[in-house]
Amino acid sequence: MQLEIISLGEALVEVMRPRVDEPLDEAGEFVGPFPSGAPAIFADAAARLGHRVGFVGAVGDDDFGSCLLDRLASDGVDVTYCPRIPDRATGVAFVTYFSDGTRRFLYHIAQAAAGQMPKADPSYLRQARFLHICGSSLSVSERMRGLCFDACETVREAGGLISFDPNLRPELLGGEEALREVCAPLLDAAHAVLPSGREAELLTGVTGVDRACQALLERGAKVVALKRGARGCSVFSAEGRLDLPAYPVEALDPTGAGDCFDAGFVVGLLENLPLEEVGRLANAAGALGAARKGPMEGAFPRAAVERFMRDRALPPD
Repeated sequence: MQLEIISLGEALVEVMRPRVDEPLDEAGEFVGPFPSGAPAIFADAAARLGHRVGFVGAVGDDDFGSCLLDRLASDGVDVTYCPRIPDRATGVAFVTYFSDGTRRFLYHIAQAAAGQMPKADPSYLRQARFLHICGSSLSVSERMRGLCFDACETVREAGGLISFDPNLRPELLGGEEALREVCAPLLDAAHAVLPSGREAELLTGVTGVDRACQALLERGAKVVALKRGARGCSVFSAEGRLDLPAYPVEALDPTGAGDCFDAGFVVGLLENLPLEEVGRLANAAGALGAARKGPMEGAFPRAAVERFMRDRALPPD
């Protein structure tokens, strides 16, 4: 199978509180496990949108690993380079939501199987017309960061393009200056940068998200898609700026919605759609990603996404 898109990084399961305002430092109920991990969610969503996708990562030789691999494979993702690591457990994230819109995560990733992501054969990576990298993967470990950089170089040398979702927390890397230093190789290489909120400002050191997105273009990106949540997205390119409204939904679980947005955007670019259509497809995929409990549960087949865009009606469970 000739792959079109490859994503690499952490694969994990998510276990969440069933109700809001339940802290993680108290005994209580959880629901899950749900397949998760930003690069894995992206891969699953892109495959469900109708493209040939590979995922490079690692899981443990345990039931949680089966949960992830079974889901990815059943949705058409190639997992040739997502092995089971015998002596490591599958990565886990525990999450709770609060009524003010904030979230609290507890991660077990760096010392889990996810931190042992293999180096994919260069010939496997060279297939990719797009390689997608998430900033969260750069903060897992120096090893994973190096593998992301190596994969980026391999794909670019073969003529492929890079999409980059910053998805970084400065505190995990020692502050804003360290964040910019870590992201620099990807910002120099990226065809598409897909930031949320203030991430463009953090990446560039420029005040004002619009000016920061322009700075990313000046650095070399051909397109910047600023995710604005309930306000949709703004797409910046050499042709100017497009502001595209969101598709309103009741947000049941925002985790993974940005990764579904990314999948819609990259798929649209891959199909050479006009940028306005690219943004609308991404907005729809992102909205659906927030409308189901579980980070991957809002990844829908292309036909369902297009019906949603036309009818504004959620697909059935």
